[in-house]
Amino acid sequence: MKRLVTIVAVLLVTAGCGARIAPAAPTATVTVTNCGREVAYAAPSRVVTNDTGIAELVFALGLGDRMAGYVIGPAHSTDVATSPWRADFERVPHLGEQITKELVQGARADFVLAGWNYGFSESTGFTPDALADLGIATYQLTEACRNGVGERRGIMPPLDALYTDLRNLGRIFGVEAKAEELIAGYREQVSEAGKLAEPNRPKVFLYDSGIDQPFTSGRNAAPHDIIGKAGGDNIFGDLDDSWTAVGWEAVVDRAPDVVLINDYADGDATTPDEKRAFLQAHPPLRDVPAIRDGRFFVLPYAALVEGPRNPAAVEALARFLAGS
Repeated sequence: MKRLVTIVAVLLVTAGCGARIAPAAPTATVTVTNCGREVAYAAPSRVVTNDTGIAELVFALGLGDRMAGYVIGPAHSTDVATSPWRADFERVPHLGEQITKELVQGARADFVLAGWNYGFSESTGFTPDALADLGIATYQLTEACRNGVGERRGIMPPLDALYTDLRNLGRIFGVEAKAEELIAGYREQVSEAGKLAEPNRPKVFLYDSGIDQPFTSGRNAAPHDIIGKAGGDNIFGDLDDSWTAVGWEAVVDRAPDVVLINDYADGDATTPDEKRAFLQAHPPLRDVPAIRDGRFFVLPYAALVEGPRNPAAVEALARFLAGS
């Protein structure tokens, strides 16, 4: 899937033979609810983001000039090349492929936008608490909020998570009108796409990656709403998680009619063609309707994680499902 800025006004007043520093006015803050916690923020000016979709949230709000840089790995080069915000990616510094405390300190970040498994990780020590100790504010991607059950993630329907983050970031950065404009446009795009849906809803399997075990989407990751709003049913929509691993036996049992492939270079099969070829050659899947009938659809990674490409993904998948 995504830092507290203190703006100090310093006034030098000449008095007698020297100068004195007048006390700064208190910095205004905005309080929003992020992953169930009330958090106060001052307006950030040096933002670092992790992951493509999270950077695009900031770009969509017109806030590229507030970014100190972004972090994305080599698997996402296609996402940048096809991004509606490619010009922003070219203007803003690419800081590296792995986000770390040292990296964000080197960028003089005052605000980090990331998520659990989208940069934040207990194993690496890159957590909101660790950054708070360094005086850097954080905002957690709502799609990746921990939901209190083990390591499961997601606390609300995925498109609601997108709208929540746009609205919260709009408040934090003082661009509420732009956020509401985007949300209204996205809701309209999703609504129009839904009109293409057929009464007989096809069952859809989101295939992200994985040879021994498939990595897919539960009901809290963006593909669940993308599939549902496009007129399909996510075969793993009963899982109270975002991105998660399942077994091939479960895929066979749920007999999807369509496979939605994530164009994401991870694992042994990295390109969409390689993933399709693996699925077609995997013996347990031979009689699965989607495999037997060759019904595959591909969307880029940045369209399938929480981000401003989600509504266009709904429209694209809806057109495919209606015409296939």
